Amino acid sequence: MGMIVIDGMDGSGKGVQTRRLRDALLQAGYKTILTREPGGSPGAEEIRRLLVEGEPNKWDAMTELLLMYAARRSHLVGTVWPAMAEGSWVVSDRFADSSRAFQGIAGELGLDVVEQIHRIAVGEFKPDLTIILDVPVKIALERASARGGVEDRFERKGAAYHERVREAFIKISQSDNKRYALIDGSMMIDQVTAAIFQVIKSRLHLGI
Repeated sequence: MGMIVIDGMDGSGKGVQTRRLRDALLQAGYKTILTREPGGSPGAEEIRRLLVEGEPNKWDAMTELLLMYAARRSHLVGTVWPAMAEGSWVVSDRFADSSRAFQGIAGELGLDVVEQIHRIAVGEFKPDLTIILDVPVKIALERASARGGVEDRFERKGAAYHERVREAFIKISQSDNKRYALIDGSMMIDQVTAAIFQVIKSRLHLGI
């Protein structure tokens, strides 16, 4: 049991791939739950609406960060840690590296500020593996736009912002070769899935 995160830009394919991974783990006999951030617990889902709906500039980066960590704490206490204690694998669409990328680097708060808040809210807990899906900004924004709906606040921050987000995720993925894997999310969906499964088999030795 442990936590596997699939992270990356909006429109990188995280939703599809986290569902496929959850299904594969269940089929292989592993107790598994699927969750997401921001969200993943009742309280965190309420905070999610504040973060992902509305005008792009309604919060500054620090307010975003504090809301994200309020949601993250609720998610961990209410969902992630209890599931792991019961012997489940937790597959999450996003986790703390999104805060490092979006608010810390793209939002220009700096990683030191994010890490201070992270230590207070999360402590020393880390996912077992984080897979980052890398997609060119143009493709990612086109995919995100095609989804429609009201959860478009971050997408509307513009291409320059998302270029910084993409560069941030690449930088984060290079910081620890054991904890991170960077995968080309612009490949065909089945190719991305195969690449993710291969990383999980080689790193975590799970039989999927």
